[in-house]
Amino acid sequence: MEPLPQQCIYRLQLGGENGLQPLAESEPAAAPVWLHLDYEQPESAGWLHTTPLIHDSARDTLLGQSSRPKLVRQGDNLLLTLRGINHNQGDSPEEMVALRIYITPQLIISSRHRPLLSEQDVYEQLADSEGPVTQGDWLVEMCDALTDRAGEFVESLHDQILELEERILERESPAQGQLGRIRKQLILVRRYLSPQRDLVARLASEKIGWLNDDDRRRLLDIADRLRRWLDDLDAGVARTAVLADEVNNLMAEATNQRAYQMSIMALLFLPASFLTGLFGINLAGMPGADHPAAFWIFCLSLLALGGGLGFWLHRNRWW
Repeated sequence: MEPLPQQCIYRLQLGGENGLQPLAESEPAAAPVWLHLDYEQPESAGWLHTTPLIHDSARDTLLGQSSRPKLVRQGDNLLLTLRGINHNQGDSPEEMVALRIYITPQLIISSRHRPLLSEQDVYEQLADSEGPVTQGDWLVEMCDALTDRAGEFVESLHDQILELEERILERESPAQGQLGRIRKQLILVRRYLSPQRDLVARLASEKIGWLNDDDRRRLLDIADRLRRWLDDLDAGVARTAVLADEVNNLMAEATNQRAYQMSIMALLFLPASFLTGLFGINLAGMPGADHPAAFWIFCLSLLALGGGLGFWLHRNRWW
């Protein structure tokens, strides 16, 4: 077999009695082998460019040139692109990581740049297997791990929406931008998971030699789980739309309440403003102009007028 790259994330031998086994540099690469590469590493990129083990149509995909969901079959060779939740620090989870996969009867090549927790899940799951691991086992476990991680993220979004609903029922407004961020995550994750569901369902119907009936059944189960997550995402988008309307109602209600309070205050001071304006004119003949207690009598009259108006508003339930 063509020499395999040494700079791999995983360089493992499938099959045998203990699942996955490390492939030493001195060992011949007996089929099947799993090579997991970072296509940004120079050695890995150079090997992907030159190796005859890969069909020319698959090179660009494995080198990160394409990120669209893809399933291309050439006989028993399979090329597909899947998406996984981005758990890398500093990145947004909804910016899902693309995993490119090329499978032949002798070789599995997977490539990505940003790490995926799902790849660790697959390695641990298959390394603990008591029986031999096949290409079908590997593919099903990878699809299952990606779906599980996506499901966990969808559940976390569901919990955030529930928390927001409780806060809004208690007449509390969410933090600025929180609802918009959740809505964006729902929409972006749905955008990637929807074609991935179709891809997995189509994969289950492909008649490939290394994919047995049990593998196809499990792939159909994974496609069904993806469908349920998509239904939850659709429901989440609808619920956030309702929450956005409720938040707008809360803000409008608060604005109307403040405007109403200011209107009441203006109404209370309206008679006083009229009387002070009237008695502030500098014309002869103003009543009480020469009386020493006129000012205090006028002030008490204004207080009595304001109190009487406030009582009338309260009795008529305007206040």
